[in-house]
Amino acid sequence: MEIRVIDGESARSAPESDLAGWLAAAGDVEGDPGRAAGLLWVDVPCDDPEGERVLREVFEFDPRAVRDCLRRNPTPKFHIYDGRHVFMVLHVPYPGAQGHVHSIELDLFIGPGYLVTVHGPLNPKVDPGVAQIEVDAVARRLSDGRWLPSSIDQLVHAVVTGLNRQMNAQLAQLRYETWELERQVTSGALGDPEAFLEEMFSVRLGLQAIRTMAALNHTVYARMSRLRVLGDEARFTVKDSLDQFERVMASADIQTEYLQGVIEFYQTRINTKMTVAAERLAVIAAVTLPVTALSSIMGMNVIVNDSTHWGELIVLLAVMLTMSAVLLVWARRQGWW
Repeated sequence: MEIRVIDGESARSAPESDLAGWLAAAGDVEGDPGRAAGLLWVDVPCDDPEGERVLREVFEFDPRAVRDCLRRNPTPKFHIYDGRHVFMVLHVPYPGAQGHVHSIELDLFIGPGYLVTVHGPLNPKVDPGVAQIEVDAVARRLSDGRWLPSSIDQLVHAVVTGLNRQMNAQLAQLRYETWELERQVTSGALGDPEAFLEEMFSVRLGLQAIRTMAALNHTVYARMSRLRVLGDEARFTVKDSLDQFERVMASADIQTEYLQGVIEFYQTRINTKMTVAAERLAVIAAVTLPVTALSSIMGMNVIVNDSTHWGELIVLLAVMLTMSAVLLVWARRQGWW
């Protein structure tokens, strides 16, 4: 668990023993709890044994919200508890093996002068460091003194911006993969069709996962914007976060549409090849079927065990060749080959 106290001059770590005192002082500014002299940020990593106790006993959060932090939530959430604090559940995708997309959960408690970020349970196959990417980036800016928030909504905005930055980075990677797929399709170097199709649909699944999670996060922020739970001064940061989610959604939609065009181009080419192959098989069948029928009828009468009627055999072979030639010419005029 990482505890940070942020004032107008610096951001410093604080021991857990001082947490209750800092919590009592957080937001204690005359008539303006949103612009505290000392902001408090508590980050609870995955599977922290002390996390549940701190959430229940020190912050005294609602037991249902604490329970939500300890389990995986499939969809984002937004709750206001007695006007004291806000509880949010947000998600960001993370690419896994064989096209699987993991859902990385971030829970936020936003109160007067404090922010508590809780990292939800992870799939055992996911590195725990993945859940810390966005908060670590904000923490480095604070530690280096490059940025110091003056209100809690600015700190929340920085963390949510980190989530959107992750999704934009994944969109950029999927965009490069789409370009490579398009290059292979247009050049004709497709390799194994089954593996190639699986790769294309895996990229599309990744784009759809990003779009879905950004849309769900957007609904949470849209409700928070309507309720104005962070105060009038937070309108800009909330609106900017909404705009970031909308940009991710739009980018994912555009890229998905482009990839769908590549998939349809590839499938059209494959279907065309299959149609041509079927037409050629039809030509072969049309040419060989009369020959087969004639030979099966006359074979037993022209070629027998004791002797062969050579004259009749030559005539039949000539007839077969003539029939095949006529059918080939006809198939050519039909445009089959």
